[in-house]
Amino acid sequence: MKAAVLREVGKPLSIEDVEIRKPGPREVLIRTAAAGVCHSDLHFIEGSYPAQMPAVLGHESAGIVEAVGDDVRTVKVGDHVITCLSVFCGHCEDCLTGHMSLCRSPEVRQTETPRLSQPTGPVNQFLNLSSFAEQMLIHEHACTAIRKDMPLDRAALIGCGVTTGVGAAIHTSKVRPGETVAVIGCGGVGLAAINGAAIAGAGRIIAIDTTPAKDNISRQFGATDFINAAETDPVAAVMQMTGGGVHHSFEAIGLAKTAEQAFNMLRRGGTANVIGMIPVGQTISLMGAAFLGEKRIQGSAMGSNRFPVDMPRFVDFYMSGKLKLDEMISRRIKLEDINDAFAEMKTGQIARSVIVFDA
Repeated sequence: MKAAVLREVGKPLSIEDVEIRKPGPREVLIRTAAAGVCHSDLHFIEGSYPAQMPAVLGHESAGIVEAVGDDVRTVKVGDHVITCLSVFCGHCEDCLTGHMSLCRSPEVRQTETPRLSQPTGPVNQFLNLSSFAEQMLIHEHACTAIRKDMPLDRAALIGCGVTTGVGAAIHTSKVRPGETVAVIGCGGVGLAAINGAAIAGAGRIIAIDTTPAKDNISRQFGATDFINAAETDPVAAVMQMTGGGVHHSFEAIGLAKTAEQAFNMLRRGGTANVIGMIPVGQTISLMGAAFLGEKRIQGSAMGSNRFPVDMPRFVDFYMSGKLKLDEMISRRIKLEDINDAFAEMKTGQIARSVIVFDA
């Protein structure tokens, strides 16, 4: 199959032929229909997070099941599926207490023989998925079946960015009707957090970005206000607009500075959620006395998802008009255009590029 391979940090991905083996027990072979180009992949390309190389990147995808191995019970050949990097075992402490996105069981992450290879040796699978490729071989607990009338290019977005953003609002922070929300960073994940807060019934949703063009698009996803952080101090602006801060803030960029801003714009009793991937080794600094006001800051792992339940529901949200996915796709591209998509991502002008594979 054709796949986009990362061989060296800071270098473009190369389109290469990669061999994919047949499915073993509890494994599923999927024909990739579409894959979103996510900022998380860029972190690994640029070296902000370590990756074993060579590796086929990509982790936000949807496709059709082509074959299944022994003992697979959750999907069957012909099913339309969304993949998820939150592969889970189902019986560890995290899974049994409802925190499936925190599962790190090696039994669903390690295989006796490599799933991907070339004549020169094994090729590493990225986040148990590797969706920048024409096919994926994954554990059955890394995908879930969805209704077949759902367009797969839009379904792919639910595989990471949408689940992360919407889940942060409804699961991690538990936004309630009427509460105030601020979202820092209006890329794909930030827009999904805005959408999730709107679905949850937030009374006021303040979108914050340094790109003026994000004003209009953030309102399409449910924002009621927009702050251009390139022109004004977002913390001071939020405090003035809300009369003391928001109930929930979401950092969707991955910077120490914006994580600190997310905390500092809270009202007493508010919760800041760091969704973005702050580079390894960086720290944040917070005023200790602020915790006396019961302010909280917390992380969110893939939107605290229970994806086999959440993703089919998100599909229903889209089909009924509640979840905005059409507006999130800036352009549809071929696999060969992937490096251009990452270059465009760095400009901050687009929401999401989606790779669409030929049937």
